[in-house]
Amino acid sequence: MSTLEFNNRLNLMSTLLNSFAYNLTKNVEDAKDLFQETAFRALTNKEKFRPGTNFKAWLFTIMKNIFINNYRKKVKANTIMDSTDNNYYINSGKNVVSNSGDSNIMMDELTHMLDELDDSIKIPFMMHYTGYKYQEIADELDLPLGTVKSRIFFARKELKNKVTARYSNVEELLRK
Repeated sequence: MSTLEFNNRLNLMSTLLNSFAYNLTKNVEDAKDLFQETAFRALTNKEKFRPGTNFKAWLFTIMKNIFINNYRKKVKANTIMDSTDNNYYINSGKNVVSNSGDSNIMMDELTHMLDELDDSIKIPFMMHYTGYKYQEIADELDLPLGTVKSRIFFARKELKNKVTARYSNVEELLRK
């Protein structure tokens, strides 16, 4: 296929290509850019087109692949831009401030719940929490190993019940 014939066929397809580009991008300016990129790639790779094959399908495939590649680049970049006049980057990563207020409140509440436990189960539980092994706790408190395991289990169970009781109504409020 001669260059002139190739260019004529490309011009005949321009309306269809522009429509397809708009369907992909949903933006007039992005559609124009996509069409131009497709036309450029088609012209630079015209020797790769095999005469006798579907020219329209070849062009649409080029456009679709360009669109997909551009979309993947945007997703990888994952930069959120503020479209207001000042054009500052949101969440640029340079000035990230950690707020641990929620976790501090939760730890305060858990500590209060722990303080309410009976000493017979609280002491073995806290020793286990701080890193003591079951046998070390048993030796330190002069208790059988099974008793230590049971008390830690009961402490966990009671804490779980307290947390569930405390926050079950919160879940109900959030559902409403």
